[in-house]
Amino acid sequence: MSRRRPGVAGVLFDCYGTLIDILTDEHDIRTYRCLSRWLLYQGVRIAPESLRDCYLRRVREAADRTGERYPEVRVEEVFAGICAEHGMWEADFDRLGVEAARAFRAASLRRLGVIGKSRRLLDLFGAKKLGVVSNGQRVFSEREMRALNLYDRFEVVIFSSDLGYKKPDPRIYTAALTRMGLRPPDVLFIGDTCEDDVLAPRRLGMQALHVREAWQRYGA
Repeated sequence: MSRRRPGVAGVLFDCYGTLIDILTDEHDIRTYRCLSRWLLYQGVRIAPESLRDCYLRRVREAADRTGERYPEVRVEEVFAGICAEHGMWEADFDRLGVEAARAFRAASLRRLGVIGKSRRLLDLFGAKKLGVVSNGQRVFSEREMRALNLYDRFEVVIFSSDLGYKKPDPRIYTAALTRMGLRPPDVLFIGDTCEDDVLAPRRLGMQALHVREAWQRYGA
């Protein structure tokens, strides 16, 4: 299998399912039992079932308020509102919202690791400008990338929570191209979702490959 480098100046990667193997369960009541107990020690009293219903409802409502076709919210703001409503005493609810979002992610996490074949792709493309465009929450996704020694390998990292909309909205790819200072034809997008990571980038004139095709093409 040829290992020659493609004619591109930059490579954009999706994050989850492409670089990072992850499994979470945001509907499992065990997730909310754990978070409810943690919140109690922060001065917030809310039962697990109420916490789950409140969180899922507030996320839907916040997404609706954006008016976006592909809306994104910031979950730390959702949790800040829940904490303020159910707090037993005064606190810095913005800060607590950030901490609650990370505690929630930890409670929901079932599996987390780097995909070895994609790590080898990063090594292959190491001389290129590299970036990530992910439908993710910076409040915990950046921490996960840093914990896995990935974050500093990229010149540009964009999470949908930064912008208020998500893939396949064309603006999220355009934002990455602008920050990289590259034209669409000079950038290869690699990801695991056909619409978000292959078809949408191609509509903008970018090169794009499903991650499995990239593994095969470049011998990862």
